[in-house]
Amino acid sequence: MAKRVTATKANLLKVKSALEFAKKGYGLLDKKRAVLMREMMRLNERAQTIQKEIEGDFTRSYDAFTMASVTMGWEAVVDMSKSMPLEEPYTIGYRSVMGVEIPEIHYKEFSPNTTFSMFESNFAFDEAYIRMHDMRARIYELAELETDLYRLAKEIKKTVKRANALEKIQIPKYEQTKKEIEDILAEKEREDFFRLKRVKNNVSE
Repeated sequence: MAKRVTATKANLLKVKSALEFAKKGYGLLDKKRAVLMREMMRLNERAQTIQKEIEGDFTRSYDAFTMASVTMGWEAVVDMSKSMPLEEPYTIGYRSVMGVEIPEIHYKEFSPNTTFSMFESNFAFDEAYIRMHDMRARIYELAELETDLYRLAKEIKKTVKRANALEKIQIPKYEQTKKEIEDILAEKEREDFFRLKRVKNNVSE
């Protein structure tokens, strides 16, 4: 059973202050939820676009790679692939969205090597190599976006839970307590008024 607050003016002030604080907290949480939702929708739209781009590029790269294997021979393609430069290492930074840290992948840009001998490669091989190289940046970005979306969704869920607790539990509780104290104090004031009136009437008689 919840502890009943003694009906005093001091406690009424405390309850009013707590109620005001709870309403401000709910307002801030509601704004935070709205900002996070907008950011999540923006990132989700971008992620869907990149996903389609990656699928399209992968299909075209695979077709070009298949053509290179047919025209150059599988062994030649394997030998050429061994001369490809190693991928540069990447680092992960962070940015904050309403207190939520979401990652950013930083990597070194480099131009693909297209100076293969015309006797070693052909157009299909060059196309497959360049397309696969270009896909790397999109894969990094998609991985970044998917992590961002997961963290934002997790924070939105937490924010909604806190906002609901304030809106449906804490604020109604404080409002009910405030009303009860005000009613009791008003009743006491009426009793004191009538008591004082009777005393004055008795004195005047």
